[in-house]
Amino acid sequence: MTSAVESVAVDPITLEVQWNRLISIMDETDAALVRTSFSSIVGETRDFAVIMLDVHGRSIAQSNFSSPAFTVTLPITTKHFIDVFGYDGIHDGDVLVTNDPWLASGHLPDLTIVTPVFHRGALVAFMACAAHVADIGGTLAWFEARDLFEEGLRIPPSKLYRRGERNEDVFNFLAANVRVPDQVIGDIGAIVSAETVGKRRLIEFLEDYDLPDISGPAAHILDRSEAAMRKAVAEVPDGQWKGEARADGFITPLHIVVTVTKQDQDIWVDFTGSSEQFARGSMNNVLNLTFADTVYSLKCALTPTIPANEGIYRPIHASAPEGSVFNTRFPSAVKARSKTSFHIHNAIYNALAKISPQLVQAGSGSFWSITANGQWSDGSRFNMHLLPNGGKGAVLGMDGLPTIAFPYNGTVTPAEVVENTSPLLFEEKSLLPDSGGAGTYRGGLSQKVVLSSRSASEVIASVRPDKVKFPPPGIHGGDPGALGSVLVNGEPMKPGESVVALEHGDRIEMWLPGGGGVGSPFERPAESVLADVVLGFVTVEAARDRYGVAIDSQRLTIDVDETARLHGLASSGERTNS
Repeated sequence: MTSAVESVAVDPITLEVQWNRLISIMDETDAALVRTSFSSIVGETRDFAVIMLDVHGRSIAQSNFSSPAFTVTLPITTKHFIDVFGYDGIHDGDVLVTNDPWLASGHLPDLTIVTPVFHRGALVAFMACAAHVADIGGTLAWFEARDLFEEGLRIPPSKLYRRGERNEDVFNFLAANVRVPDQVIGDIGAIVSAETVGKRRLIEFLEDYDLPDISGPAAHILDRSEAAMRKAVAEVPDGQWKGEARADGFITPLHIVVTVTKQDQDIWVDFTGSSEQFARGSMNNVLNLTFADTVYSLKCALTPTIPANEGIYRPIHASAPEGSVFNTRFPSAVKARSKTSFHIHNAIYNALAKISPQLVQAGSGSFWSITANGQWSDGSRFNMHLLPNGGKGAVLGMDGLPTIAFPYNGTVTPAEVVENTSPLLFEEKSLLPDSGGAGTYRGGLSQKVVLSSRSASEVIASVRPDKVKFPPPGIHGGDPGALGSVLVNGEPMKPGESVVALEHGDRIEMWLPGGGGVGSPFERPAESVLADVVLGFVTVEAARDRYGVAIDSQRLTIDVDETARLHGLASSGERTNS
């Protein structure tokens, strides 16, 4: 008699139905967490991921909204839990937790919480979440810590719940070390509850198909995903290519060097030659995170439509010298690691552009972070996170999108939520003309965000800007996006500064970076440039100077003769704005 597992093996339609149901379980888990969360960073910014793993800690399915790097690090952390506790030490009703950067996703504010799933008396799977919580203690500054111990509370692999009972010791030391315990403990409860929803739905799935576990569907999901990635990799020519990117760093610039090696159906990305780890600046990456952002960069390029799981990662390999900024040694400071990891894709795409230009994307202007901390008049504390985005880089065949996050997919806390959970007031939020890099395909526009304090007491604002010195790069002859800038009461923030104390009426003004362009601006159709001018995306001056398109500003029509003259000057190497 054919077993249920064997029938899956020979029935691709059933497998597809089961696969989509597992993904829908994680989407429901995701929605449950958003609805029950306590903080803006989880409930509004959605800085988290929820995934399902098999009994071996291999990721099988994730929600469609999950933050990409977390989905790659969660299987690594779950395997650490298995090593630490052993299968004999993991029981029904347990909930596991850690935020150790070297075991998890790279900095202390990210809690990894994992719930084992038991069915018919046996461990069959795990529900896992990584979420950036509102606070983890330590310094409010992004760049000033000298080591990990200044950055907050580090939790070794521990049990939040033992056989269904709260481990009050862990909850107590967490509550005692964070500024907003109601938000942090509340979000932990929301995560555990959401994972319980996922656990219940997975058990229902197993019962509906009369399966003892998910090993059958899991094996085929992983193998088919791996085969899809290997097929995509095989279409890239064999060889070795160098790629580079430069970024702001902290005081001294960050230099990223990658060597991409493609052979048969595998890709290796080596970071030898990149900057050494930073003694100050908190910009260091653990190897887990370096691998995660390498995977995401290549997945976007090679298999953008395949649901993510561990099978996708198998053909991808990442390495970096120990002590470099991409494989930092304990206990270096890592809080602002995104100032480094968000540039990995630029270096990889710089390498791939030499051989497969259709696979790559220009640089993006996302994303920044601003956190407001302080006290209300009744003595209670507030903590609000806002992650505004700049413009997204263009690709061959498509303009970049305005104010969209890349490489991650966090959303922006709505103005109404910011103003109701903190004393900050939105004075302006507007698109910035000419901020997208000029190109055959234009980079996405960035935005200007102006906030002011209406608090009678001091508000501590922690700001993490980026791309204020090195703009998001264009590719294939496209221009870079606009640089970002931060002004406090009309004055630029000092280099290396990340914390400002706002008094009543003080203003923070953020000009986000734009997305890079793709291809020569002079190959963009004049009609497309005119449309951009009409929409307010490009000024008449930029149309002339950057695209070589002369537009009558009164009638908003193209001056064909003058445009032809400008293009003739460009082809002869002369300046178009002379």
